[in-house]
Order: sequence, then C-alpha cells, then structure tokens
Amino acid sequence: MRIFLAFIIVIHGLIHLLGFTKAFNLAQVDQLTQTIPKPIGLLWLLTAILFVTAALLFSFGKESWPITGALAFIISQILIIYSWDGAKYGTIVNFILLIPLIAFYANNLPTSYKNVFKFEVGKGLKRSSANVILKEEEISCLPSPVQKYIIYSGAIGKEKLQNFRAVFQGGIKPSAGSNFLDFHSVQYNFFDNPTRAFYIKSKMYGIPFDGLHLYSGQNATMQIKIASLFQVADAKGIKMNKSETVTMFNDMCFFAPASLIDKNIEWETIDSLKVKAKFTNQGNTIAAILFFNNKGELINFSSFDRYETADGKIYNNYEWTTPVKNYKENNGRKTASYGEAIWHKPEGEFCYGKFNLLEIEYNCKEFMC
Repeated sequence: MRIFLAFIIVIHGLIHLLGFTKAFNLAQVDQLTQTIPKPIGLLWLLTAILFVTAALLFSFGKESWPITGALAFIISQILIIYSWDGAKYGTIVNFILLIPLIAFYANNLPTSYKNVFKFEVGKGLKRSSANVILKEEEISCLPSPVQKYIIYSGAIGKEKLQNFRAVFQGGIKPSAGSNFLDFHSVQYNFFDNPTRAFYIKSKMYGIPFDGLHLYSGQNATMQIKIASLFQVADAKGIKMNKSETVTMFNDMCFFAPASLIDKNIEWETIDSLKVKAKFTNQGNTIAAILFFNNKGELINFSSFDRYETADGKIYNNYEWTTPVKNYKENNGRKTASYGEAIWHKPEGEFCYGKFNLLEIEYNCKEFMC
C-alpha cells in the first residue's frame, strides 16, 4: 500500500509538469486552455518536484514527508484553481492524497493514542522507590511450583520490580475467518500502583490503525482508530475492568515473576505442576490457573474471567489461555519469548494473537517507544 500510494503521488506530481511545459512553450498542451506566465510555470515545476520528493520520503518512511507533502498540496491546489477549466480534476487526487496527511497530523495531536500512551507512561516513570533486592526467604510462603519458577527466572538476588517495558511483534486475527495481521506493540507495566499501558500498530488492507489499552486503578479501556482518525472500538466498563485485571496478572506471571510476592494474590496448590491464583486490585478480583513444567517454566495460563469484545459493545465470556515457550535470558532474567492468546469457544479454539518478544527492560527510568 505504501508503494502504491507513493506511485500515485509521483504520477500526480509529474502531471504538474504540463503547466511548466505550457508556460515555456516546450510542447503543445491542449489540456490547459489558459495562458500560463513563466513565473507560474516555475511554480508548476516546483510542485512536481515537491510531490516527487514527498513520495520518496514517504516510501522510505521518513517523518519529514508530511511537511513536503502539505506544501505540495497547497501550491498544487492554488495552481489548479488558477487553471480550473483544464486542471479541476486534479482536485480529486489532491484530496485523496490529503487523507494520509491528515492521518499523520492527527497521530501527532496531544489526544492521539501515541501521545496519550506517552503521557500515561510518563506518570508511572515519575514514581520511583528505593532499589530493594529480592531475597529467597521472601518467596518461602508461595506454592512450591511458583517458588521454583521465580528461582528459575533468575529473580532472586536482583532488584525487585517497579516496572517493565516490553516490545512485541507478531500477528493478530480480527475474527476466526480472517488472516493474521502483522502488528508491532510497546507496553509498560507498573507494580506500585498496578498499571498497564499497551500501544499497538497494525494495518488492514494497507490502511493503518492503532490501538491503546489502558489499565490504571480500577478502570480499563480498549480503544482502536483507523488511520488515527476514525474510532472503531471503545471498550470500557465493569467487564472491561475485570478483563484487563486478568491481562495485568497474566503479564505479572510471564514477564515479572518477581512481582508474584504481591500480597494481593491468594494461592492454592492443585498439584506439583499446577496452582490456582486469585488476584485482587481495587475491587476487581480474578482467578487463574497456572501450569508449569518440570524445568520450572510457566508454560500456560488459564482464566474464565476475561471477556472477548471487538467493539466494546458486545462481550462474550470464554476460557482464555496463553501458552508460551522458548524461554530466553533478557537482562539476567529468563522470560518466554513466544506466546499465543486463545479463546476456547464452543465451536473450537480461536487463536487470535501470536506474540514474539523482541525486547524487555526492567525498572525503566526514561520513556522509550
């Protein structure tokens, strides 16, 4: 889609050379019936150069392309009005090309998901506490499988966790019948006041969309916009709050085992490789079962307290599991590097998310997107 749009911009830009050609009598241009003075002809040439330059910057993902593109659009539309009879149809193309420009500037407004994400993370990063080392005696009251997992993760003898930042790449499925869409996400979790900020970017049919999941205090929201302009999902309320409490606890289990000493977790041992946990945060209580292997790795997580919703209007309750594998060491701590998110529906399993962990950083001090 990026290449196609860049191609359209180039073609549209080159068409502006007709005005330059007519002004300097380089060839007969019947499409433009009005006389064009040479200074105006130079503006037609400049516009062509600006459009081609914008297309090149856009195709290489340079953030400066909207400035060049906006300037080209403004001059182009003035020239089209000047030669309206022969050039009026160029307005249609101009306004088509205006859409990605508007989307870019919308994505940089203070209210954009990207900037709200940055603001919320910034609030968490301002909170800091003394670095305290996690000691083995502090996990002695936990079920044996959880103790073994925390030791395996490498958390003992290291700083207790205040927060983490994780970057993922993978695929998401909007529905069971659709294909996986590639995505990139960044998230920050904070543990002093349980907070989760998850920002995701993807594309559908070449059209970009971004989403923001926020969980702070007792409230959670899940919002999605197409092209940073049109909101297609706005989930909030009691069911969303409970769902994201599950997600918060899931993150604690897989990416921050050291946080499992939290006094808001009640544990029950099922057997040597399975435990049940209840996690409570500001009135939201959820339950989950954690599955371990003989190595001490946490390999799956199951909960019936999470709700599926695509738009924030209709909610369905199914078992939700997140099997993981491929544990790797990151900054001295072992974490799973691949995971899936699965709904267990009456008609069968629906794997809607595949996650590859690219980066993870603990006790962050500064914001990074």
